[in-house]
Parts: sequence; C-alpha cells; structure tokens
Amino acid sequence: MRYVQLRAFHYVAVCGGFSRAAEELFLTQPAISDQVRKLEQEYDILLFNRHKKQVTPTEAGYRLLEITQRLFDTEQQALELLSESRALRSGTLRVVADAAHHLLHILGRFRHKYPGIQVQVRSGNTETVISSLYAYEADIGVLGEIPTSRDFEVVRLNSTPIVAFVSTDHPLASAPSLSLQELSVQPLVMRERGSKTRAKLEDLAASQGFELKPAIEAEGREAVHEIVASGAGVGFVSAAEFGQDGRLVQIPIDAPEMLMEEALICLKERGGGKLLRAFLDIAAQHSQTGK
Repeated sequence: MRYVQLRAFHYVAVCGGFSRAAEELFLTQPAISDQVRKLEQEYDILLFNRHKKQVTPTEAGYRLLEITQRLFDTEQQALELLSESRALRSGTLRVVADAAHHLLHILGRFRHKYPGIQVQVRSGNTETVISSLYAYEADIGVLGEIPTSRDFEVVRLNSTPIVAFVSTDHPLASAPSLSLQELSVQPLVMRERGSKTRAKLEDLAASQGFELKPAIEAEGREAVHEIVASGAGVGFVSAAEFGQDGRLVQIPIDAPEMLMEEALICLKERGGGKLLRAFLDIAAQHSQTGK
C-alpha cells in the first residue's frame, strides 16, 4: 500500500469520480485509475461501484474513506505543527515563479521584517509551479492564472493584458498595434509549451482562424527577452512583466483583451504554518494597498 494510492482513492471518493479527482490533483484520469486499481488488486477488494459514469464507494470503500479522512486530517495537523515549530528568526522559504517581477516589493518587505529567513526563488512555467507545490518542492508559487483546484490558497496580485514586444530597431517598432493576422506571418519568439501566456495566445488565434507558430521556442521569459532584443522576432508577455529595457518596445495586440491574472498560491494544507502565513499576509497587504 502506497501513499499515492490512498490519496488517489480518497480524492475519487470525496470528489465523486475519477475525472474530478484527476482535476483536483492535477493528474491524468488514467493515472488516478491506475493507482486505485493497484490498491484494489493488491488487497483483492472492490472499493468503488462503477456504473457507466457514476462512481460510488462500496461498503468497504466507505469504511476506508472514514480512515483516509482521519489520515489526511492528521497529516495536515502534523504539517501545521512542524511548520509552527520553526521560529521566524531562521528557516528557508522556497518560491517558484513564472515571473519574479511580481514578487519584488513583497520580497523586500518580507526580508526587512524577517531578515533571518533565507528565500530561494527559481523560475518555471505554470505546470512547473503546480507540480512543485504538490511535490513539496516549493512552498509558494506565482503563476499567470487563478488555479481552479480547491487545494490552493490564493492571493491575487494583479491583472494585466498580454502585449507583443520587439526590439527598438525592428521594422514593427513604431506600429500602433498588431492584429492576430499580422502576427501570424511574423517570426515569433515564444516560450516553451506549458506557458500560460503562450496557451492563451494560441487559443485565441485558433478561435479566429489563425495559427501563431513560433519560429524560435525558448525556455524562460529571460531567454525570450534576450532573443527578441537581438531582433530575431516578436515576443509576448503580460504588460506587468514587460519591465524596463531600453532595447525593447511593447505593442498592443488588436484583439479581444487577453488578461493574465497573476496570483500567489500555496497548498491550503500548508498555509497555516507561521512562515508561509507571514509571507501570505505581507503579499495580501501589498495586493490591497499596492505598497
């Protein structure tokens, strides 16, 4: 019996189905089904009645659910206790962000108030942020969308449109705006698949009959900036993340507005710890006041 198997069973029972459990855990339905199947096979027991698209626990399943509810409640209490045992005079806070730009003021205030805390920041796209939190490889995540899973506590940071940008000596540098049709024939510099900015652009273009195909695909926002600054093509970013770079100029996209809702998130089960709570409170205050 493995932890992942019990977790898969628990979420299927609580959510009422394999698809919903997969959505909650950000896994595929086959992965969830496989874990439950292995648990049933290992102990030669039927845990769910499967009737077409309806999934309900068997009598044995309900009995196991009572145990897993206590198990995961206890796990949360243990996490809270261990987190609270760390004094705010020392410790490490691990942050994975799709753009560290959104954290600058928050990090400054946090470090001023808790100078003994070491903060580690690494970059990643939306998929990386989510998977790192679930794997306990990060404490805080920053991403360009509001997650749908109820597993997360969310602090909204800002909401800004996606814009195009080119180098100052690019032929399009003086363009007042660019349509999706115009962009579809330009050499585009786009982030790797898994980037929410890229996904939003591609989805909108496809809905209007255009294809935005990257001429250059780069991993990470900084790489895209440097490639675009060299004059190699057109890049995309949310307006809040454009920053100050004299080599680049941003251009509005003439299309239905595509907003990137930057949010700071953490697993709810870990949000009660003193260190995470302190960071979340500072982020929430900054979000409300802008200071």
